[in-house]
Formats: sequence, structure tokens, C-alpha cells
Amino acid sequence: MNLLYLTVLFPLIGFVLLAFSRGRWSENLSATIGIGSIGLAALTTLYVGMDFFAHGRAVFEQTLWTWMSVPPFTIPVRFTLDGLSMTMLSVVTGVGFFIHMFASWYMRGEEGYSRFFAYTNLFIASMVVLVLADNLMLMYLGWEGVGLCSYLLIGFYYTNPDNGKAAMKAFIITRVGDVFLAFALFILYNELGTLNFREVVELAPQHFAADNHMLQWATLMLLGGAVGKSAQLPLQTWLADAMAGPTPVSALIHAATMVTAGVYLIARTHGLFLLTPEVLHLVGIVGAVTLVLAGFAALVQTDIKRVLAYSTMSQIGYMFLALGVQAWDAAIFHLMTHAFFKALLFLSSGSVILACHHEQNIFKMGGLRKSIPLVYICFLVGGAALSALPIITAGFYSKDEILFGAMANGHQGLMIAGLVGAFLTSIYTFRMIFIVFHGEEKIKAHAGKGITHHLPLLVLLVLSTFVGAMITPPLAGVLPENHFSSEGKVMLEVVSGSVAIIGILIAAALWLGKRRVVNAVAASAPGRFLSTWWFAAWGFDWLYDLLFVKTFKAVGWMLKSDPLNGLMNLFAVLSQLLNRGLVVAENGYVRWYVASMGIGAVVVLALLLVI
Repeated sequence: MNLLYLTVLFPLIGFVLLAFSRGRWSENLSATIGIGSIGLAALTTLYVGMDFFAHGRAVFEQTLWTWMSVPPFTIPVRFTLDGLSMTMLSVVTGVGFFIHMFASWYMRGEEGYSRFFAYTNLFIASMVVLVLADNLMLMYLGWEGVGLCSYLLIGFYYTNPDNGKAAMKAFIITRVGDVFLAFALFILYNELGTLNFREVVELAPQHFAADNHMLQWATLMLLGGAVGKSAQLPLQTWLADAMAGPTPVSALIHAATMVTAGVYLIARTHGLFLLTPEVLHLVGIVGAVTLVLAGFAALVQTDIKRVLAYSTMSQIGYMFLALGVQAWDAAIFHLMTHAFFKALLFLSSGSVILACHHEQNIFKMGGLRKSIPLVYICFLVGGAALSALPIITAGFYSKDEILFGAMANGHQGLMIAGLVGAFLTSIYTFRMIFIVFHGEEKIKAHAGKGITHHLPLLVLLVLSTFVGAMITPPLAGVLPENHFSSEGKVMLEVVSGSVAIIGILIAAALWLGKRRVVNAVAASAPGRFLSTWWFAAWGFDWLYDLLFVKTFKAVGWMLKSDPLNGLMNLFAVLSQLLNRGLVVAENGYVRWYVASMGIGAVVVLALLLVI
């Protein structure tokens, strides 16, 4: 386990080499370095993981050097490997490796090929720092690193101004969450004198008395940071626009790395949230509301990647719901399975986009199951896992654990929200599949070729089935264990499985064939209103533009003349006026001086008479 630092070092070396190549290397060499660095990190993770299990899952700490030392404030660069960080590290490097391999095929011929892999290598390095950090300050470094890389990758096609706007939007909104997280760090260090995760959780119960509200503020700020990075209500609007980046970037951001950081943060600081049950319940409510709102928005999207973006928002909502009902293991289990099937779906959508000559509108596709059968199978398996089809998919097992956790802990409302979300998920997922792969063939597609295209899809396809669900995250002793009674679990599994199947059948009835019912509903007045409202993601962008952007511009317009600067210049203006008066008096004319003395004498005599 002493080689743990290599999981960060290899991607960093890849980033440095590719960054200083300045795009002069061949695509093969750039791909070899880009993929190889992540592959070596994944192999290191495998070796470290085997050692971790061989030592009975004992917590391992590795101190590299002291980052900051201003006594008593000391922050070491120290990595901690336990069951939670082991799970996250495996997902980041493992799924990240296959995304990099697929990207080497997808990005062929694109301008900035080596630049792309430089950014993604730095992205993986930052995410590994985030999950291995033993203190909040070092984690914040990785947190900001993935934020920077997401900005660079979303705006990768920088010649299009819209992509730059999407990148800036993601950067600004996630920075709002980052400011909240910084506040949490300030509060916790001020109250506890440490930012080490273990020490914070140990000191919090003794320090925070019943009437001390600072812990509530700290956990609220932690939640604010989590909702920003994980695109939950109300900071969720950046995620759909993040589709402006290349499709492998979407897979990287939405499946293996960035959006799961908020879930990891809350899970890692679970000891603080357990001391503030009101805030923990708020976590569940935020997740439940987000998953339902995102599900309705996904129902009417026409861009294949935006459908998947809203599904990511919804699935992260499930993880927040699980955290809120204290189903800790279920949240991380779903994080892992979601990484498998969502990476599969995004990579498959990239294959569809290239096969259809960069077309992303699902209604301009159709009948693609014949021309790209492998991708069709990948979409069926990934879509079934996303919809939690019973028994055969990984998504069923993880999502069922979340719903059962909500029911067992008495959160019936959140459980119902989860069932509604599952119903919507199966409808919009298979709506997309039926429109893209069935019906009349509208575009001549060509299938992708090569091992770098096929192998990632096939591996992720297998992991998206029940095989992926057989991987059990080693979370014992890291997160609190739930000893739920199994009463009602089978019935809930039947209900959730039935909901998924009914949703698929409804999608088939509506979008297979002539689609008369859908067209009639869409043409009606309520249908037009709802579809427009949901297509605009419930109008949050419009609301934020009104409240923040237009307000900021109005204040800027009012301040364009800089009244404060004018006030400061008032003294200079008075001095200038006084100077001009004195200059007029000193004109060199004797008669002016005599008149002045005469007037002065009169004034003095008048004042003497008055006094």
C-alpha cells in the first residue's frame, strides 16, 4: 500500500508530458500517454486494493509532506485508504480508464487531441486527490481541481461561443457551492481547531453542545458545497449545459468523477450530519425533489445527451435521498453501479453521434438497431439498468436498497418520490431508445470499429448487469451499519420492479408505431405548456437570469459612471475652483488691487459695526 501515491503521480506525469508537448506529438503517442497514465493508476489501484484486503481492510495512511505549517495550523499532504476511499478510487481509475480508451477512438482527427488528454489526466489526478485526502483542506484542493478541469473540458470546442458560455456557467455555479464549502471549513476549523476528517468527527460531539448552532451552519454549508458539485436543487442548472463538451467528457463528469463528489463529501462527513438530523433530512428532501423534477424534464428533451444529463441529475438525487434516510451503504452502492451503466450510456451515445455524422437530435434518428447493433445492445442493457429492470440489471439492486432504506427508516414520502422517479426514468429512457433505434431509418449510420471502441462498451455492458451488482463495496466499519428488518422488502422489490416494467410498456405504447397519442397530447394547450416548461427545465435558468444576471447588469449600468469615484473627486474639484478664484485675484492690475483693498476695508468696517 506504500505505492498509493502513484495513483496521483501517474496521471500528473501524463498531464505534464501532454501539456508541454504543445500538440506536436502524433495522436498515437498522445493516446498512449493519456491512456497509459490512467491504466497505470488503475493497475496501482488494483495492487493497493489486493494489499488492502490482504491486511483485513485496515485503514492505511500515507504522509508525503507538510503542505502548510503556520502553527497551530498545519495541513499535511496525507492520503487515507479505507473502504470508502477504496471504492471511490476503484470507480475513478477503473471507469476512467475505459472512458479514456474510448476517447482515443472518439477524438481521432479532432483539433487539440493531446490537449484533451492533458485535461482529462489532470481531471483524474484531481479526483484521486479528492477521494484520498485525509483532511478537508486537501480535499478542497482536489475539489477545485475538478472544477477547473470541468471548465476546460466543457469549453473544449472553444471556437463556438456557446460552448464558452456553458463552460463559464458551470464554473460560476459550481463556484457558488465551493464558497459554501469554504465557509464550512472556516467554521469547523474555528470551532474544532482541525480539518482532519477523523478528528473532526471525534471532537464534534463533545464540542457542540445542545444550544450551539454552529454545527448546523457547518453542515448546511457542507450541503451547499455538495449540491453545487453534484448538480442538485437549486444549483443544478449547469449540468445539462455541460453537454457542450465532447461526449467522453460527459461520461467522465457524469459517471465516474465530478458529480459524485458531493455524495462522497456527505458520506465522508456523515458523523457531523448525524449530529444534525434536520439538515440530514434536508439532504433527503433535496435529493427527492431533484430526482422528480429532473425526471419530468428528461421526458421532453430532444438532444440524446441532454436526456442522459437529466437522468444523471435524477440518479444523483437518489444518492442524496439515500444519504438523507441514513442508507449510507446503499448510496455508495448506487454511486458505483450508476458509474457503470451511465458511462456505458454516454459512451454509446457518443458512438451514435459519430455514426449519425454528429447529429444529436433523437427525432432525426431512427431505425439504428440494424446499422449499429452493438450500440443498440449497449443502450438496451444500460437503459434497463438505469430503469432498474428487475433481477438482471445492476441498477435494480442498488435502487431497491435505497427505496427499502427510506421505507425502513419511516420516510414514506421520500420512498414514494423514489418510486415516482423510477417510473419516470423507465419512460424517458425507453422513449429515447425507441425513437433512436426503432421506427423508420432517417439517417445512414456507420458502425464504430476497433478494440478501443468495442472493449470499453463490452466491459461496461457486463458490469451494468447483475454481475456489477455482485461487487460489494467494503464499507463495513467506515459508514454506520443499518440493521433493518427484512419485512416488506420483497413486496417493495415487486412494486419497484413492476413500476419499471409498466414504465417501459407505456413508453413502448406511446413511441412505437404511429405515436398518435403522443402527438395529440403534445398538440393540446396543456401539452404545449408542460412540454415547454419541462423542456426549459422548469424555468430555473429564466428565474436565475432574472434574479441574478439582469440584476447584476442593472447595478452595473447604474454604476457605469462610478458615483463613488465622483464623490472622491469632489475634493479635487473644490481645490480646482479655489485655485481658479485665486488666479483671478492675482492678475497684475494695480486698479484691481486698489479696488480689492477698498472692498476689503468696507467689509471689515461693516463687520465691526455689526459686531
